[in-house]
Amino acid sequence: MPDRYPGYDVLAKRHTPSWNEKTRQLIDRRLAVPRTQRFFSEPEFATVEAIAAQIVPQPKHRPPVPVAALVDAQLFEDIQDGYRVTGLPRERDAWRRGLLALNLEAEAAHQQAFRHLTAPQQHELLRRMEQGELKADAWGDMPCKTFWKQRMVPDIVRAYWSHPTAWNEIGWGGPASPRGYVRMGYGERDPWEAAEAHGEPDHARRKNRHVG
Repeated sequence: MPDRYPGYDVLAKRHTPSWNEKTRQLIDRRLAVPRTQRFFSEPEFATVEAIAAQIVPQPKHRPPVPVAALVDAQLFEDIQDGYRVTGLPRERDAWRRGLLALNLEAEAAHQQAFRHLTAPQQHELLRRMEQGELKADAWGDMPCKTFWKQRMVPDIVRAYWSHPTAWNEIGWGGPASPRGYVRMGYGERDPWEAAEAHGEPDHARRKNRHVG
């Protein structure tokens, strides 16, 4: 698909009134996340990359968002939700157990680790996880469906949309601090916001302002 916001680069806002120093520091830390694992093992990291490619496939015409590295950084820094979902262990333990169990499911079904499967085979295993159909002993008392819905998908999707590369796709300006927004009505756009070249009407994308 052609770019909806051709030529738009959210990082051009760096030295404008749209961003303050705290915003610049936050985005700099996100851009500086190492592209290699610090929490995961190498096989685990490769598995997360394969899972992310299924959940948030990325276009080929630009550098990819480092989804696995962002998830790895969250776990390495032990950033937690602040609450517990029934049926899930802590974030780190849930990921370790979930990846182990998924690989055992892949070995049982296809005699290969998940990261080595074809894309359709990976898709089918993730579909079965979503439906709660995976039953390897390694899942223990953590339902695969709960891991999918409450841990794996949210962490991967949040990682993707937390990155400036993804913001460019939707014309989002990043955290609105300190400038904020002025024109809040339907069909209105502040002059410092990206203008969409084609696709959905301008007012239909207002929800993009709440991505964080």
